[in-house]
Amino acid sequence: MSSETAVSDTLGTKTPAWKRRRRPLLPRAWRRPMAIVGVVIVLAWLVIAIFAPLIAPYNPLAQSFTPLQAPNAAHWFGTDVLGRDELSRVLYGSRISLPLSLVLVVCSMLIGSVLGAIAGYFGRVVDEVIMRIADLVFAFPTIILAMIVAASLGPSLLNAVIALLLVSWPNYARVTRSLVLGARQQEYVVAGRLMGAGVFRSLGRDVAPNVVAPIFVLATLDFGNAILLLSGLSFLGLGAVPPTPEWGAMVSDGVQNFSQWWLATFPGIAIFSVVVAFNFIGDALRDALDPRTAEAVSGVSI
Repeated sequence: MSSETAVSDTLGTKTPAWKRRRRPLLPRAWRRPMAIVGVVIVLAWLVIAIFAPLIAPYNPLAQSFTPLQAPNAAHWFGTDVLGRDELSRVLYGSRISLPLSLVLVVCSMLIGSVLGAIAGYFGRVVDEVIMRIADLVFAFPTIILAMIVAASLGPSLLNAVIALLLVSWPNYARVTRSLVLGARQQEYVVAGRLMGAGVFRSLGRDVAPNVVAPIFVLATLDFGNAILLLSGLSFLGLGAVPPTPEWGAMVSDGVQNFSQWWLATFPGIAIFSVVVAFNFIGDALRDALDPRTAEAVSGVSI
């Protein structure tokens, strides 16, 4: 309480409304420039993905123009080797990369979190089996194992998502397990079990609130990684198949025509912007949900 407020309270008078300190609408972590930039970029891409048919100047599959035109007034991003408008393809590519990455992250989070919670809560044999399977997945580089699975299933976006799902869930399982191991020893969890709470009720009511926030932060940070991996498989020919306008496949076309710089530059910038934006948002979300980090950011005790 400030001295002015204390004097006002002592004298029985109220501090004028214009002198009162207003609580900011957003936490300090979300008011930092990087967080604002990340939110703006993600919202912009969401709008583009939703309204791409209205925003795109041409049909992304129409081979109606002169091939390999450099960026000009009619085609801001130029045209590709088949005479398709590159800007339209980049805009439509957001309708593929963003939803598939979201599906991949959500499914990986659900599968990994459930398995990690079961492993951490029950322990013993269940824990050993689940964690040894996770260690087996971790023994291989993520992209290499995803390439093997995708190659065995055949090139398609669905198979690429399945391949990445098989190699992504252990991250969530390991983090969830460590959080559950710490939470299950808390007194309120033990008391709930002694009062007759079942296993799933104890997990959902007592343990889950301590696990949800870190897992959600991990999922936000992992969204950019999912876009990179999905684009990487398409770049290698194991994801999107022609003529699908997918960012990774478009970068691959640009590499094959290296002298036409615009073919790889603009889809590469699209991938870069989304990945960086979600990293900014994940950092801000972590700072907002973690009291210790929030204290460091704000400079005040919590």
